[in-house]
Amino acid sequence: MQTLKIHDGLKLKEIKDAFNAKFPHLKIEFFADEHRVGEANARKSMYDDSLTLASIRKKHSEGELSIDGHQKTSTFEQHFHDHFGVTVQVFRRSGNLWLQTTTTDDWSLAHQEKTGQEFDN
Repeated sequence: MQTLKIHDGLKLKEIKDAFNAKFPHLKIEFFADEHRVGEANARKSMYDDSLTLASIRKKHSEGELSIDGHQKTSTFEQHFHDHFGVTVQVFRRSGNLWLQTTTTDDWSLAHQEKTGQEFDN
């Protein structure tokens, strides 16, 4: 398991890079709008990578983000929202495309990664 210290000074790209280092076939994107389990986010509400965490959230708590493969995708997204006040969506690589994991939110992050890896081969 990998952890990342979350604080206001982090750029979104730094968080995304740490997540992607653990799961090369997955990525996270940050959104202005919330979503329910199984729902997609609109691309127009996606935040730019160059923004800092402080600039996109109202809840300015700090803490450790656990990046654990056993965690369900929906649990990871909900944990991020509940603890750090930001909406994230996990995407999985499928060939040359990035798919929002809306229909597979109940899969673990490790299962998402494995599926993305299989499409890569």
